[in-house]
Amino acid sequence: MAETYMNMGYTILTSPMIPIFPKEINSLKTNRSAIVVAVKAFKFCNYRRAHRISCAAARRRIRYENDDDEEETENGYNEEIAMLEIYSQSAREEALIVHALVDEQQVEVLIFKGFSSCLSYGTSPDPSKSVIPKRAVINSIDRIKGPFDPSNVQYIEKGLDWESFKSRLAST
Repeated sequence: MAETYMNMGYTILTSPMIPIFPKEINSLKTNRSAIVVAVKAFKFCNYRRAHRISCAAARRRIRYENDDDEEETENGYNEEIAMLEIYSQSAREEALIVHALVDEQQVEVLIFKGFSSCLSYGTSPDPSKSVIPKRAVINSIDRIKGPFDPSNVQYIEKGLDWESFKSRLAST
């Protein structure tokens, strides 16, 4: 930002947004022009920061569209997990443990503050891939106090079925 101290005739600009002044402004030799340019540079810097934050807000989503059905069923996008990730962003003081069935195997997924991680096997480092595939069936959900501490799990609600939890999501 720019500040002028007691009409002493100098302007302080904080970095990293020190503007490059055009010749016309330099020839005017007024502090008012320097302040206007500095404020415009500050607004541009804030716009870039806001744009960067909004782009980083997206969690797991499909990045690649392909027609290969085998690839889609193997690593398909699970909309139910995405809904739970969005819910956990607003309920920041709690975590969710999701019990699901994938190919007749019981799988547990932990969701906290918009991020999900599989507790039964390794989680892919690629954020475009869902933690569990699209074909997974959610059996129940446990609401616990966050952050998750496996040695001291404090349940808020245990064993909620997916349909009742989905109706709660729709009502909020």
